[in-house]
Formats: sequence, C-alpha cells, structure tokens
Amino acid sequence: MTKVDYGFIDSVLEQNNYSKSSSIAIMQAIQGEYRYLPVEALNYAAEKLGMSAAALYGVATFYENFSMNEKGKYIIKCCNGTACHVRKSDDVQEALYDATGLTPKDHMSADGLFTIERVACLGACGLAPVCTVNDVVHPAMTPEKARRLIAELKEAEGV
Repeated sequence: MTKVDYGFIDSVLEQNNYSKSSSIAIMQAIQGEYRYLPVEALNYAAEKLGMSAAALYGVATFYENFSMNEKGKYIIKCCNGTACHVRKSDDVQEALYDATGLTPKDHMSADGLFTIERVACLGACGLAPVCTVNDVVHPAMTPEKARRLIAELKEAEGV
C-alpha cells in the first residue's frame, strides 16, 4: 500500500488555489506522483476542496486516463489497433504476460515492477506492432523482442 505524502497533496492544492474547477489538474498531479490515484489522497483532496469524495471519484472514474489501481514501475501499453492486431500484437502481449508473470486480470506484478495495459491505439501504426514502456515507443515488436525487453528491465532492477 502506498504511503501518501499529504505535504505533496497540500502543495498541489495550493498551486491550484484550492479550486474545485482544477480537480482534473489536481488529480493529474497526484497520479503523476503515484502512477495511480490512492484512495487516501482523493479523500484528502476532496475534503480540502470542500467537495464530496463521491464527486471526485466520479471524475476519476469517468476518465479512462485515471487509474484507481496501483501500477508497476514500468507501465507497458500494448497496442491493439487494427495495424498492430493484424501484425500479431496478441502474440506480443502473451509474451509480455508470460515474461512478467501477469495475467489480463492483474493490475501489477508481484514484484511491483510491471503493469500491462491493452490500449485501442497508440498512434504509431507505421511501426506496428508497437508497445510503449513508460511512454517510450518500442516498434516492430515480436514475442522474442518482448521477452528480451522484460529481461532487460528486470536486469536493470537487479531481479
């Protein structure tokens, strides 16, 4: 479980003048710090903004870009757009699952390193199949390249 730094949340709120109309910017800053929106952080921000936690949760759950689930250090997005799909992105994603020990239902690997997300399109169709790792594009992926990528990331972490 993530330890929330309330001083950080206070500084974000202050930078946004404790304005309810800045709730999206506030949540973006919180998610930028933690890679997801911790419940404690949202409850605290809602209270400080003078709004109900339900209202803030409503905004957070409406937008797909916000996550209520803890994410790994490496967020891997695997494209499933048409160009990637016809070039076997399913095989790439399976290799990523195998290499990380994740399943499609998991939000984060047991070691806290990996999150795999299937996305509709990454906008890099000419590079298909494509994945990103923390927004760094990895073009022309194959299952072998995917396994090698995970091995390199684990090695960099000393795993």
